[in-house]
Amino acid sequence: MMGQLEGKTAVIIGAANPGNMGQVIARLFASEGAKVMVAGRKEEPLAALAEEIGGSYGLCDITQRDDVHALAAKATSEFGRVDAAINCTGWALLSNLLETTEEELDTIADLQFKGVHHFLQAFVQAMSDQAPTGGSIISLSSATTKCLINNHAAYIGTKRAGEGMIECVANDFGHLGIKANSVSPAFTQSPMTEGAFATPGLVDAFLPKYPLGRLNTSEDVAHACLWLCSDHAFVTGQNIQPNGGVTIRGNPQAKDIEAAVGAAMAKAAE
Repeated sequence: MMGQLEGKTAVIIGAANPGNMGQVIARLFASEGAKVMVAGRKEEPLAALAEEIGGSYGLCDITQRDDVHALAAKATSEFGRVDAAINCTGWALLSNLLETTEEELDTIADLQFKGVHHFLQAFVQAMSDQAPTGGSIISLSSATTKCLINNHAAYIGTKRAGEGMIECVANDFGHLGIKANSVSPAFTQSPMTEGAFATPGLVDAFLPKYPLGRLNTSEDVAHACLWLCSDHAFVTGQNIQPNGGVTIRGNPQAKDIEAAVGAAMAKAAE
């Protein structure tokens, strides 16, 4: 039985940390027949992953325009074409608006605003040259842009900006066969959230907010990306929410989280 991406190629940026969402997506895409190039800032884990999945890798800091354009050129040269490009980078900055420093603001804007623009510019250009068959572009966003959580103003603001740019790409370049969508995980266990998941009671505050009864996994997100990059998804300019319905009920707020963590700590102390 042929895989859903048999004969296709994909570039996944943000796959340099073992076990992160980018790596999960890369493994799924490779298992479905795609030739995958993984990218990020750390050569050793990228090289290991590329060898594991029979793909290749490229070093790329998404905040650097020249890096991203060089990556698109490398993928085009190596594969002949780029059928899918996925941006999995992000920084879960937890910071009160009044306490956020200019340095933090510059860092997150470089990553989640300018970096997304670099990514879209490079891969829209690469896929424009493939018209009319285009390709599929995805940038990971966050459920928090639809269901707010406290102390995430800079994070949510830049993620929403990324969603807006995705919509513009869909509108401006759809005639070339380019699909552009954002995919929004919610509170997902990953290397980036290990500390949060280790906090007693924290998950308890989130679980009741999910109509499907569990938190989404990285695999849930990867399968949403797989569908969007397959020939079965006649979808563009959308924000896909593979997160168990949390946007219906909304995220817990700071007081809810404090209460759940406090109750868990009190129980542990008994």
